[in-house]
Amino acid sequence: MTSDPAVPGDSPFRSGTSPRDEAPQFVLPLVVRIERAAPPARTDALETAARAVLTLLADERALGDGEWAEAVHDWQDARIRKVVRRARGAEWRRAEALPGITVTGKSAEVRVFPPVPLDGWPKDLARLQVSGTDLDDPEPPVEAGPLAPVIWLNPDLGMSAGKAMAQAGHGAQLAWWELPEEERTAWREAGFPLAVRTAAADRWRELTASGLPVVRDAGFTEIAPGSCTVVAEHPALR
Repeated sequence: MTSDPAVPGDSPFRSGTSPRDEAPQFVLPLVVRIERAAPPARTDALETAARAVLTLLADERALGDGEWAEAVHDWQDARIRKVVRRARGAEWRRAEALPGITVTGKSAEVRVFPPVPLDGWPKDLARLQVSGTDLDDPEPPVEAGPLAPVIWLNPDLGMSAGKAMAQAGHGAQLAWWELPEEERTAWREAGFPLAVRTAAADRWRELTASGLPVVRDAGFTEIAPGSCTVVAEHPALR
């Protein structure tokens, strides 16, 4: 599912034209493995996608003079776009052969790739399907721990798993941007633990007024423009 473009800040999704629209546009590809006989649980796929985004941002290849650093810089300097596609069997094996990072959850596998131009997708990724990423949780997810970083989903929005994976990745990225370096290091060394949960209605109202990082969608896919999709709550930002 294609995510809508974002820019840094507390309100990262904005419509209209800005200097960021005039810069070359890049997209961060993510591919989730969905085998017919063993699809991942929805919540685990969302959490794994969020950790995949963080893993790429912290990877030495994306920093300094690393081989992915220029692409990551150009991607973050324009609108922040993420696209989630699905793969299985030989499709997944071809995707794994491309430069990237595979992050594994309890049931989910998500591979994240360095950003590519909007019209410059590698052939083996461009042919993958965006639709068909609807997933279910076999059992309701347990309550997130009080000290866990949590990406909270808007309880009033119905998003496909692919859309929600992209939004969870956005929320994790905003939290990463706002953390002090010491907290980033601790989160990375711990393996980027996090939870993705749907907030209760009263809790959602508190979160959106809290000053925590919030993602607002431009409304190009699935939901209305300006919708708040996720709020990122990290203990260091409370």
